[in-house]
Amino acid sequence: MPVSGEPMGEGMAWDRLIVLCAAVRWNGVKMQDRQMAEHLIRHAPVLYVDPPLSHLSRLRDPAAAADLQRPRLRVLGPRLAHLTPLAPPRPTHPAVMPFAAWVVRRQLAHAVRALGGRVQALVTQWLFLDAYGACGERRRVYSWSDDPVGGAALWGHSAARLAAAEARLARASDLTVAVTEGATRRLRARGVAAVHLPNGCDTGLFHGIDSVEPARDVLLEPPIAAVVGHFNARTDLALLEAVVDAGMSLLLIGPRDPVFEPRRVAGLLARPRVLALGPRPYEALPAYLRLVDVGLVPYRLSEFNLWSFPMKTLEYLAAGVPVVATPLPAIRDLGTDLIELAADPREFAAAALTQAGLARRRDLVLRRRAFAAGRSWADRAERLVRLLGEPVNESAEFRLRP
Repeated sequence: MPVSGEPMGEGMAWDRLIVLCAAVRWNGVKMQDRQMAEHLIRHAPVLYVDPPLSHLSRLRDPAAAADLQRPRLRVLGPRLAHLTPLAPPRPTHPAVMPFAAWVVRRQLAHAVRALGGRVQALVTQWLFLDAYGACGERRRVYSWSDDPVGGAALWGHSAARLAAAEARLARASDLTVAVTEGATRRLRARGVAAVHLPNGCDTGLFHGIDSVEPARDVLLEPPIAAVVGHFNARTDLALLEAVVDAGMSLLLIGPRDPVFEPRRVAGLLARPRVLALGPRPYEALPAYLRLVDVGLVPYRLSEFNLWSFPMKTLEYLAAGVPVVATPLPAIRDLGTDLIELAADPREFAAAALTQAGLARRRDLVLRRRAFAAGRSWADRAERLVRLLGEPVNESAEFRLRP
């Protein structure tokens, strides 16, 4: 398998490799898989594996086409490699899945041989494509981040099929790590060896935010409420409409699902104090959050959302920004008075106004940042390494080059 990127010469230690089969492409939206990978390299080398793509993917997604044009195994830096597996079209279709799994498993095995390291663990979010055993891994770990059954409608699969896939994967795993306490308890009740490992925060990104130049493409009148993340059926539009009705400006940063209530969304976006910027680079978030008076987590209280842990919650706090959220169990479990919880639109808007008025209080800004700092991705990566029974690197830092 051809390899591009930095040379794998002497000193490139790939032994004790962690293979991370991710839910989102490396070059897509920066989610927990990539965050974990970038912090795991302090302790062990990592091979980050994208969800498999087919040649038809380039017709739907130009970014996916770019990934397919490059060598599919790339060394991104010391101790970090990236694989984009190629699969037949519709690889999770029941009729295609056995062949797709065979094809992808061969590519995983070839990538590990090309890197030349023994694999200490394979950590996967893949429900349908069985990756276990392809790399000769010592430990097999299921990384649980969202409720598969609750996400059936969003993901376009039947709830029964997703439930069966999750049960099969959990049984085949030595360990399951789940981002919410509720999911951990539910998995344990089913006899699964599950450990609670919540989402973290890239606190280093927001360190020094006070000296970051504010984004120039936001010309909204304060107070500004912001939503960072996907804008789709998980979003409670009534909450956002109430925030604007209360006299606040609304800033939306992230991709928008075009089929999500198009008329109602168009009406919201047409209002003079609403600005939808679309996706922005993750590294640009400090420049935007510098302008924000309150960060919103306006999730509907759906079955899927009730099992989720929105990463934006901790990112707002790391930036020193107050948070108003719907009462999701994972947010309640944080156990802090730094987050206001409300589900009713009027109460949500009133809380947003109140918190915006406290946005610049220095004592609260410092408390928010300190709270997020205690929940960093660096801490989460170290905890995962300890769960794997591997030595933790207490000294040297390994980071990607800018």
